Amino acid sequence: DVSTAFRNIFGYVLLNDWSARDIQAWEYQPLGPFQAKATATTIGPWIVTTDALEPFRTSTPKRVYQLLEYLHEDGPMSFDIDFEVGIAASGADEKIVARTNYKHMYYSSAQQLAHHTACGCPMRVGDLLGSGTISGPGEQARACLLELTENGQNPIKVSDGTKRTFLCDGDVVALRGAARETRFTVGFGECVGRVLPAQDETTETSRE
Repeated sequence: DVSTAFRNIFGYVLLNDWSARDIQAWEYQPLGPFQAKATATTIGPWIVTTDALEPFRTSTPKRVYQLLEYLHEDGPMSFDIDFEVGIAASGADEKIVARTNYKHMYYSSAQQLAHHTACGCPMRVGDLLGSGTISGPGEQARACLLELTENGQNPIKVSDGTKRTFLCDGDVVALRGAARETRFTVGFGECVGRVLPAQDETTETSRE
């Protein structure tokens, strides 16, 4: 159940599950994302334990539909964690493009874990699960470019004045998170990745 799942989550880490949206646009009808979600994964520098986040526990959003019994929460099992996403074009300053909060997630990580194992799928110590895009209400809380640009219809500007619907070669994406209380802050550090250009197979590379 969800309570058991909650007790078995050691901690939380920033994660950027890079998506190849051009591939995904072809894959998701009718199959859903497949190779598009196998592009790359970047994680933050350290894990924040569930115990450290105890002061920031909060309830998931109000339900639109009643959940199945095994997803019932006995108490608050989500967390109040602020996040921001920044994009920097190659050689340019960073621009914050999104600010959101984990408390907007419709399902807590414990609920996701309980659902994942409902069919008998085992989990092992050290397994990593992604929460999904942490978007919230309002335009600035759209936490991925697909949502920010409304599926590419409205490009956003970065600090050097260029526009983005997709990331470009050399772009740096930074995710930051922190749970804040009056007396202290629990930080997640930075999860940073750069888009590297595809290597030209005709170009010889040297190795040291």
